[in-house]
Amino acid sequence: MEVAARRAVTAAQDKQTWKVVFLFAFLALMIDGADLMFLSYSLGSLSADFGLTKVQAGALGTVTLAGMAFGGIFGGWAADRFGRVRTVVWTIALFSVGTAVLGSTQNFEQFALFRLIASIGLGAVYVVANTLMAEYVPTERRTTILGSLQAGWSVGYVVATLLAGWILPAYGWRWLFYIAIIPVVLAVLMQRLVPEPQAWIASRQKLLADRAAGVRRSEKQVSAMKLIFANPVHRRMFILWSLAAGFLQFGYYGVNNWMPTYLEKELHMNFKAMTGYMVGTYVAMILGKVAAGWLADRFGRRAIFALGALGTAVFLPVIVMFNSPDNIVYLLIVFGFLYGIPYGVNATYMTESFETTIRGSAVGGAYNVGRVGAAIAPACIGYLATSGSIGLGFLVMGAAYFLSGIVPALFIKEKLYDPQH
Repeated sequence: MEVAARRAVTAAQDKQTWKVVFLFAFLALMIDGADLMFLSYSLGSLSADFGLTKVQAGALGTVTLAGMAFGGIFGGWAADRFGRVRTVVWTIALFSVGTAVLGSTQNFEQFALFRLIASIGLGAVYVVANTLMAEYVPTERRTTILGSLQAGWSVGYVVATLLAGWILPAYGWRWLFYIAIIPVVLAVLMQRLVPEPQAWIASRQKLLADRAAGVRRSEKQVSAMKLIFANPVHRRMFILWSLAAGFLQFGYYGVNNWMPTYLEKELHMNFKAMTGYMVGTYVAMILGKVAAGWLADRFGRRAIFALGALGTAVFLPVIVMFNSPDNIVYLLIVFGFLYGIPYGVNATYMTESFETTIRGSAVGGAYNVGRVGAAIAPACIGYLATSGSIGLGFLVMGAAYFLSGIVPALFIKEKLYDPQH
């Protein structure tokens, strides 16, 4: 009876608290997304100031993704060890300060170094904010809420686009990075107002109780990653998600990093028109993520994820081969909607694939092992653009999207674990 009563009180508290958690997690992902896009919009000005080649410009995207990969793996481990909220707070502070320092760099090497440092925080925040939210939301609404949370990243893209349109022409690229110090305020408030989820607290208390009682440390307590690879089911799921995440991010970040430059340089749009078109694309992406979450709660995570990935794979060649000044805005809107769907489902689909004690490490590890492979995408497009065109690189990204849809569709079941237990 006492246990049942305690669970009832905890459920009532979580029901009230998840809205506060959602607000802070949404803002964290919004800032994360905006920070990521600052590089894309400043790439032209940055290249001119530092005399970068296309390969060097693409390498900055690769450095960003490599840092995010390491940050995501480290963030997952830290979230299991020190807490979801505490990890989000400290990693927000890391990428805010690291990005602000970029405004003071004087050459390619300095910029690449501090971009790597800031990107560690970017990668950690994305993984841990999603894990935190998943552990507060009931199963029947989880994908709807997490899909809406994913929209925070796309709202960040819109914010970055508007800021770039205002700041870059008037003040230059350096000020676009200086303003990234502001999110430190969010970190301070989050530390004070957001509690750790009960699922993590219970798991941590059991570990401490076992230690106090002199129970021998198990492999799980020593290393979540060892537990993952010691269990054939966990190991298989980890490998499958690493592949799916790798293909998804190879396509996503390759296109994301180069789309503004493609519109400006190869489709010959002026900067103002380009930013306007990108806002339309990202608004459509927001709608795609929210719609994907709602649909996935009704028709399944697997089906909707595959639909978005395969739809994007088909549509990228359409943009490259059939664009015209009259239809490009409509093509970008449809693309933005499709482009957002896998990310509207991805967080829920992955977090439900692993149990609580290993969830942070497993999700952070699989997603960011995939990101290591994706780190070559911006440089790959830069290489293809040197001897061909950015559009040619987008066709390669379309093939990656196709594979990212096929792997889950054929091999990854949904709703294997409930993150609230």
